[in-house]
Amino acid sequence: MAHVIELRHVDKVYGGPPDVQVLFDINIAIEAGSFNSVVGESGSGKSTLMNIIGTLDTPTAGEVVVDGQSIAMLGRDDLAELRNRTIGFVFQFHYLLPEFTAIENVLMPHAIGRQRPDREAIDWAEELFEFMGVSKVKNNPAGKMSGGQQQRVAIIRALINKPKLVLADEPTGNLDSANTANVYERFRDINQRYGTTFLIVTHDRRIAEQTDRIVEIRDGHLLMDIKK
Repeated sequence: MAHVIELRHVDKVYGGPPDVQVLFDINIAIEAGSFNSVVGESGSGKSTLMNIIGTLDTPTAGEVVVDGQSIAMLGRDDLAELRNRTIGFVFQFHYLLPEFTAIENVLMPHAIGRQRPDREAIDWAEELFEFMGVSKVKNNPAGKMSGGQQQRVAIIRALINKPKLVLADEPTGNLDSANTANVYERFRDINQRYGTTFLIVTHDRRIAEQTDRIVEIRDGHLLMDIKK
């Protein structure tokens, strides 16, 4: 099966003095259409790993391959274009702009490099709002929604460019248990309905157990990689 992301012998060192190495010889390949998690305690290196997988940071050594393309020789603009086209991000905080409506926030990644969103993108956004159960708030300012609604809108924004991979970093950290369960049900539904690959970064093993593959990182080392 094709791989969306591959990390080959990746190290990450932050310069000092003294130098601090936070990732050691990481090898991971994420298959298209799979539903995965990375689990680890605070300080384990999982956030650094996510940033490298998401091309928000670069490795000190090793290779990162995104959708079959090594990023090593890409310039900043080409890398940003590849990231915007291939990867959607969901964070613990929704990062919606309060002065814009929900649907305006959702369409922003699509509008990059364009003067206005096209009809196809608007129709796709409408479908996602319906699928995520938040159609009634699509024209609300971002600040006029509940926390659960805001996070679901953030998920729609991550999907607007039909990315091959969604990276979710502690995506329910600010939500109650009911909204947390709803978000993970939606992730699974999206994975099954649209074939979108998911990689969920979490410290909560109960959440990781809901995925089909668990990668555990400890002290910067790949400790465990279990496929169910």
